[in-house]
Amino acid sequence: MEQDDPRFRITPLQQMAASTTGALVTSIIVTPLDVVKTRLQAQHKALLSNKCYLYCNGLMDHLCPCNGNVQGPAAVSEMLKKPTHFNGTIDAFVKISRAEGPLTLWSGLGPTLILALPATVIYFVTYEQVRNRLRTWVSKPGDGLAQQPVWVPLVSGGMARVWAASIVSPLEMLRTRMQAQKTSYLEGGRALKLLVQQQGITGLWKGLGPTLLRDVPFSALYWLNYETLKLHFNQPVPTFKFSLFAGALSGSIAAVITLPFDVVKTHQQIELGDKQIYSNPPKSINGRSSTLNVIKRIYSQSGVSGLFTGLVPRLVKVAPACAIMIATFEYGKQWFYVHNMGEFEKQRSGSKEALLVE
Repeated sequence: MEQDDPRFRITPLQQMAASTTGALVTSIIVTPLDVVKTRLQAQHKALLSNKCYLYCNGLMDHLCPCNGNVQGPAAVSEMLKKPTHFNGTIDAFVKISRAEGPLTLWSGLGPTLILALPATVIYFVTYEQVRNRLRTWVSKPGDGLAQQPVWVPLVSGGMARVWAASIVSPLEMLRTRMQAQKTSYLEGGRALKLLVQQQGITGLWKGLGPTLLRDVPFSALYWLNYETLKLHFNQPVPTFKFSLFAGALSGSIAAVITLPFDVVKTHQQIELGDKQIYSNPPKSINGRSSTLNVIKRIYSQSGVSGLFTGLVPRLVKVAPACAIMIATFEYGKQWFYVHNMGEFEKQRSGSKEALLVE
């Protein structure tokens, strides 16, 4: 039987604490992987061929300029100019640590967490709240995990991503515009005012469409896979090791299926970043490309394989991020559930003692 007694069910505040812990642990562990990947790309000049590049710590994508002349998470771009030559991933880890200090592997982590933490908290809390309400609506008292319809995690995951992305999208757009205006976080109001004046209130959600096109299917498939694995392996209360395994496998499956959407989104985000951060957008871009136009362009240049470019790097990033995040989150949920049970027993024991005294 799954730990889902309404008397002990964890509160939204406890869900926030569990997801925050998961986000911090995931960022600390996964960020060095993306820093090394970025340095290896820059070494071959593939990254520096554009003005902007996409940086991600496993939780969230960020647009950063390659020239390092602006503020924000783009501080990572300064390290791209380092002349060190790397012979592979392990070699890059060693040389970066020795030559530039171990903390370089976590470049850009702080500013990234400013957006990643609230986005992750909103996402996981929304998923839990929607899933619990849907299960309560369709299930009978006493039903366990086996009685949960397959569409419940599918719908819950999709709705959670829509809600989280819609809330955080204006913050990401604001951060990108702050890079363009070279303003600090304390001066963010000026960038926000200018953005609204130039593009209207809807400008705060520019670029949300491509984000949802990739992230909503990924989220829906991820939670469907994860909950199915829990049912298949009879893990109503998953162990930490199982959550690592199921999280990595679920994330990998979802990543492979949605990879074409990821490729398209990366193209569109970089185009958007070039126009937001620089006054002279690339000559190859005549207005922001629609999703269909980007697909046609990629297909005409590279065929179907072009839409599945970067599968291995995506899996290397997504699999550990999903594994660590869900395992930490599940552990936090179980800790709070046991804690709530203990508090309930204390209250009940206290009530019995009071009755005996009377």
